Amino acid sequence: MLMQTKPNLTLSREDFPTDFTWGVATSSFQIEGATHTDGRGASVWDTFCEQPGAIADGSNGSIACDHYHRYEEDLDLMARLGVNAYRFSMSWPRVQPDGRGAWNEAGFAFYERLIQGLLQRGIQVHITLNHWDMPQALQEAGGWANRETCGYFVAYALEVARRFGRYTQSLCTHNEPWVIAVLGHELGVFAPGLKSRKTAMLVSHHLLLSHGMAVKAIREAGIKLELGIVLNLSPIYPASDSEADLQKAKIDDGLNARWYLDPLCYGRYPEDVLSHLGDDAPTFSPEDMATIAQPMDFVGVNYYTRNFSSSGNPWDVNSTGNEVTDMGWEVYPEGLTELLCRLHQEYGIQCLRVTENGAAFKDEMVDGQIDDERRESYLREHIRATHDAMAQGVPVDAYFAWSLMDNFEWASGYEKRFGLIHVDYPSLKRTPKRSAKWYQQFLKA
Repeated sequence: MLMQTKPNLTLSREDFPTDFTWGVATSSFQIEGATHTDGRGASVWDTFCEQPGAIADGSNGSIACDHYHRYEEDLDLMARLGVNAYRFSMSWPRVQPDGRGAWNEAGFAFYERLIQGLLQRGIQVHITLNHWDMPQALQEAGGWANRETCGYFVAYALEVARRFGRYTQSLCTHNEPWVIAVLGHELGVFAPGLKSRKTAMLVSHHLLLSHGMAVKAIREAGIKLELGIVLNLSPIYPASDSEADLQKAKIDDGLNARWYLDPLCYGRYPEDVLSHLGDDAPTFSPEDMATIAQPMDFVGVNYYTRNFSSSGNPWDVNSTGNEVTDMGWEVYPEGLTELLCRLHQEYGIQCLRVTENGAAFKDEMVDGQIDDERRESYLREHIRATHDAMAQGVPVDAYFAWSLMDNFEWASGYEKRFGLIHVDYPSLKRTPKRSAKWYQQFLKA
């Protein structure tokens, strides 16, 4: 029997620890724009957007939300929301156009202004180093499939940590390495648009290796800040009780979750997944695995929905009877509770953060207002799911709503809206939605 969403029971901020972190999240390519401004280099997503048919609406990130020029307005919106933390990503090609060599001081100056603006408003700084927009110059030298990229990433991580570590609460190495590896290098639907499982698995290994190398280097440099990684994770269920579906679900979970968690936590890849991959598995050494398994201060969890595995026909998510978002993803908050409990119980992770959680819906502006009750409900139910995990002893210390505002939603272009704040793209006017006002009231309770 499939579980149904719990009823909307009253929950307030006072039900969480007083030092619990409440935030919003964004990423550089999705909001900044200014892709040719102040010496920024091209990223793989700039190049990918030029490929015919790559982006659903034929758009690109050249303007996006123009956050690069409107960041003060956006910081004021955050302050009015009442969040005490902001998770954003740094654009590697903005601060180092070629991914190696000279630093771009104009790019670093932008992030200095952004960070100081956050601190002036009493908002914690949580930086992600790699949210998918690697410099195109490095991609032309092999990108994440080239082991040398790991060294370039470490130099970038160290430079950011040296410049901003004293202001920064946490530093995340990579956001969702599965997406970069699988969607970008195996399925080809995200940048850089390659289609090779062997390459994808090598990329995944280098992402994990560069994470461990960067964490080790920052700690050896004596820079004090919280270090971790962010993974996109979902409970995966078999679509039926057939042995074929049970096995398919186990392997799919292995490729999505255990392939990343096992090396990070145990210093090894799962044997059943290595066997499944065969010749497509990457070559690695015991030293690689020891480097990957650096102790972490936190693991970030990006959760949107659950998934089903079928050895035959694709699973029809509509058959669950639960609501489905504009992305076609089932609304299933219980999956977040289940996931957080698993990470603590199975992997012993002592600090978990919900680093992204949100939903895309077709918002409609009526008389200058956006009544996005479904997004409000989604956030409310997933905050409750987070609380349910904490009530079972899971150490969760933060929740970041995705996203602060509507933005460039990767291959979907501007057709999908996840924001608490509506962006009218022709005018770039920002308008808080009903969900933003609910979050504001929740945080002020």
